[in-house]
Amino acid sequence: MSANLALQLREGTKKAHTMAENTGFVSCFLKGVVDKASYRTLVADLFFVYSAMEEEIGRLRATGHPVVGPVGFPELNRRDSLEQDLSYYFGDNWRQAVRPTPAAQAYVARLHQLAQEAPELLVGHHYTRYIGDLSGGQILKNIAQKAMGLGEHDGLRFYEFDAIPNEKSFKTNYRATLDSLPIDQSMADRIVEEANHAFHLNMKMFQELEGNLIAAIGKVLFGFLTRRQRAGSTEAVAA
Repeated sequence: MSANLALQLREGTKKAHTMAENTGFVSCFLKGVVDKASYRTLVADLFFVYSAMEEEIGRLRATGHPVVGPVGFPELNRRDSLEQDLSYYFGDNWRQAVRPTPAAQAYVARLHQLAQEAPELLVGHHYTRYIGDLSGGQILKNIAQKAMGLGEHDGLRFYEFDAIPNEKSFKTNYRATLDSLPIDQSMADRIVEEANHAFHLNMKMFQELEGNLIAAIGKVLFGFLTRRQRAGSTEAVAA
């Protein structure tokens, strides 16, 4: 049995975590620059990713998988929350409106592949996504809410973990669960490696959205400059 898997995951993914935060889309998001069209595409992508993850982990939990089963806490599940958000952004017929981007398709394919070939490695994906969401959820919710002028819950259910009243206590229990999994050091190393790959797959989704975000910022800037020109303020444009 490998001790300190939780610590190994935290320390072993620090570099990848920093790289993900430094992608253009996330960097802009953290600064409060959020394009609603790009954001709703991300919500759609996350719906497909979490649907795949929760389908596979739920099945493995139900069949008593000794490694994956224990971390499959149902109170973490995000699919229902994402469905509510998609209904807000796309309307009642959102299922006909959303499609996964190529990066999301690759992410989903990886999750299904692991479930068949090496299910233990799904722990790395589970840790990367859910604990990240739980840890930074409230901060990200506040940024998105302010940037897009949303109501308290409008399109933001993804960040709300109603079934987890005490996040600190839950994360303590989650880390203890990771450390108690029946794996050896070799498997722990592979799980950490897969967690880093999960960050890479997430970055691919973010990078797809950067083009849309840059275009949106460019349109806003162009509109601003055009209005200034029409007002006769060529000095501001030259500056």
